Amino acid sequence: MTTVNPVEAGSTVGVDLSAPPPPSASSRERRTRIFSYALLLILAVIYLAPVLVLIFASLKSLPEFFQDPTGLPEGLETANFTEAWSLANFPNYLLNSLIYTVVATSAFVIMSVFLAFPIARGYVKGAGAILTLYVVALFLPPALIPQFQLILNLGLVNTRPGYILLFLINPIGLIILVNYIKSIPRELDESAAMDGCGYIRFVWSVLMPLIRPAIATVTVIHAIGIWNELILATVYLTSDDLYPITRGLIVFEGVYGSDWPKLAAAVLMLMAPMLVLYLFLQRYIISGLTSGAVKG
Repeated sequence: MTTVNPVEAGSTVGVDLSAPPPPSASSRERRTRIFSYALLLILAVIYLAPVLVLIFASLKSLPEFFQDPTGLPEGLETANFTEAWSLANFPNYLLNSLIYTVVATSAFVIMSVFLAFPIARGYVKGAGAILTLYVVALFLPPALIPQFQLILNLGLVNTRPGYILLFLINPIGLIILVNYIKSIPRELDESAAMDGCGYIRFVWSVLMPLIRPAIATVTVIHAIGIWNELILATVYLTSDDLYPITRGLIVFEGVYGSDWPKLAAAVLMLMAPMLVLYLFLQRYIISGLTSGAVKG
């Protein structure tokens, strides 16, 4: 007679049938996704709250702002925008900011690409040391006094070229470009050389189209830095005809008080061009930052 082991026969002896089954992988993924979206929503509210407060303030009158600075506006004081446009001399200052931003950013990006390529490929002696110096420069404080003495000795204080020269270097931009170029196959250089393609033509016609995400990222970062600059404009520019738009916002700051609604309206108009630039280049920015961060 054959004896059957109850355990081998699938017996439920010793098993707690009332215990809930272990959570499946799909339910864990669902909870993780819900938590991630909730966290992103909280962060979005934290980042967008100051912008909403700024929009609300720009649509209030001054007495209404002092009564409730952060609440919803009772009416729509759109006149704040037109008055801020004239008081801050927006047409002249906006043109100056556009000139500084476009010229300095274009020159910086072009020079940085031609410099980043030989560093990334190691075609110059001490390429690693040069890149290390740029990394170290990220942690150094701005050399405002030596820089001012240099611009003063060159006779470029209170001039457009002198102010533009201040923005022709940016360590983080070069680092992003170098790390992104390292992701481009080196065989492409050799094929172009065998076909008789020169250095300038290769960088301009072949390399630049391939690194458009990195160029877009560096362009946005550098342009925003120039557009929002106030300290250098106050130090190096003394003529009203040369002031950038950020310098025009000082007119809203009084001795006995400030016109906060008009200042909020001016700040919203100030951020509009950079917001348009970001929206236009956003599809390149993420890939440019991630590749520049992990490649090499």
